[in-house]
Amino acid sequence: MEISAKLVKELRDKTDAGIMECKGALKEASGDIEQAIEILRKKGLSKAGKKGDRVASEGVIAMKIAPDFKKATLIELNSETDFVAKNDGFKDLVNKTLDLVFENAIDDVSKLASLKIEGMSYEEYLKSKIATIGENIVVRRLRTFTCSADEIVNGYVHHNFKLGALIKIQSPKANELVEVAKGVAMHAATMKPSYLCPKCVSDEVIAKETEIAKELLAKEGKPESMWDKILPGKIAKFYEEVTLLKQKYILDDKKSIEAFVNDSAKALQTTASIVDFVRFELGEGIEKKVDNFAEEVAAQMK
Repeated sequence: MEISAKLVKELRDKTDAGIMECKGALKEASGDIEQAIEILRKKGLSKAGKKGDRVASEGVIAMKIAPDFKKATLIELNSETDFVAKNDGFKDLVNKTLDLVFENAIDDVSKLASLKIEGMSYEEYLKSKIATIGENIVVRRLRTFTCSADEIVNGYVHHNFKLGALIKIQSPKANELVEVAKGVAMHAATMKPSYLCPKCVSDEVIAKETEIAKELLAKEGKPESMWDKILPGKIAKFYEEVTLLKQKYILDDKKSIEAFVNDSAKALQTTASIVDFVRFELGEGIEKKVDNFAEEVAAQMK
């Protein structure tokens, strides 16, 4: 089948593999993007298979945390250009949207439209701001954590407002672990965990990772008789890459995040666990125009 430049570009954005490798994988997969990603990973050519899309869009990640650390909200608002994202009108919109989401403790973008702000629905309010600012603006996603008596939430937003995370910790002495939660939030924002813990990873994902590991072992010439001894280590390494609790703490790589939280709790003569987290990266998964890329792909595909 004929593989279009647009399809090659999409696969390349997702995997960071070369143009011709992407074209070959797409041909082998009969144009199926997900299958092509798996083919590239099995060949060891995908550099970003676990990371999702590398493409970005403009806007900000914003956060609000209650003074008692019992409630926190994280939102992503997208604009078309970086120029508008730095505009005072856009910043005001971000702050008022953040306050509205926080006050109403909503956890779903679809519930935002009907909320009242300045005498109108948020949907009407946003349309008026779009007309004034002159660019399309989207509240892409949001999350609010509320805590019980033995829980606290803290978070971190990077100084460029393009990364943010919230961490909820449960402990009999939760109020004394506020800074621990902030440290873990900084780690999560930077290190991109996809899951909280190994149990959170589906059997389907593990089966796929096992199959990919087998393909790579075969490619390396490892005898099948050794695979049963090697595979558990491969899966453990996968957990270290994608689960928050098993990742090495960015400020102390001798400890996992789980060990860091446990040690922090022991120092207070108590126990603690991370019960939830959320991480936003600006523009994650949004297609962004790359000038002349189609021409580059077309030229290399001739």
